[in-house]
Amino acid sequence: MIIGDRLRLLREQKNFSQGDIEKKTGLLRCYVSRVENGHTVPNVETLEKFARALEVPMYQLFYDGAEPPKLPNLLKRKTTDDILWGNSGDDANMLNKFCRIFGRMKESDRELLFLMARKMAR
Repeated sequence: MIIGDRLRLLREQKNFSQGDIEKKTGLLRCYVSRVENGHTVPNVETLEKFARALEVPMYQLFYDGAEPPKLPNLLKRKTTDDILWGNSGDDANMLNKFCRIFGRMKESDRELLFLMARKMAR
């Protein structure tokens, strides 16, 4: 689909002239003409201006159905909570073991262990 053809079709359906679009968007009429004739490809910000001027939701610039397109069943993305170490599985079990062991240690031994861990991490 050529976006210029779609913009012209929507404009004509609303009985707007290129001059009307110019007034509503602040874009020059000659620019509107260049877009509609396929000489210029507008960026997303400009497409938002066209959608507001044509009084249509943005998706209708790309889709000509009456209802919004159905979204495919996308896999659930992992959240940051899912990705964090120790939230689930073997990592969570290991973290629980560390907590139990550290809870039984003397404070001085725990400080020594953390000092060694910091040096090893460098």
